[in-house]
Amino acid sequence: QLQVVESGGGLVQPGGSLRLSCTASGFSLDSYAIGWFRQAPGKDREGISSISTRHGSTWYADSVSGRFSIFADSAKNTVYLQMNSLQPEDTAVYYCAAGYGGPLASEYDCWGKGTQVTVSS
Repeated sequence: QLQVVESGGGLVQPGGSLRLSCTASGFSLDSYAIGWFRQAPGKDREGISSISTRHGSTWYADSVSGRFSIFADSAKNTVYLQMNSLQPEDTAVYYCAAGYGGPLASEYDCWGKGTQVTVSS
């Protein structure tokens, strides 16, 4: 059974950092791309980053480029999203998903339940 589980969310002050984890089970990271999405209250789900360990490629949305970094630890079957310089507008539920990759939610079949990130002073 394919499964991904997010962790690492929490409350952080503006300018702070958090590292989210997405641990996969039932498949290896080189089988599927892993994407990170977020959804703020009243807004659509937004693709923010993805990684394909098979192709050695990463992608970032303009809204997070230069502040967020995605990387994988294949030994732990885990993908991380390092988030720096967080701002209140980054507040959202963050989801990871496994699929074909890229920014579109429709390209992903296996979703986690999400982890809340709140940026506030």
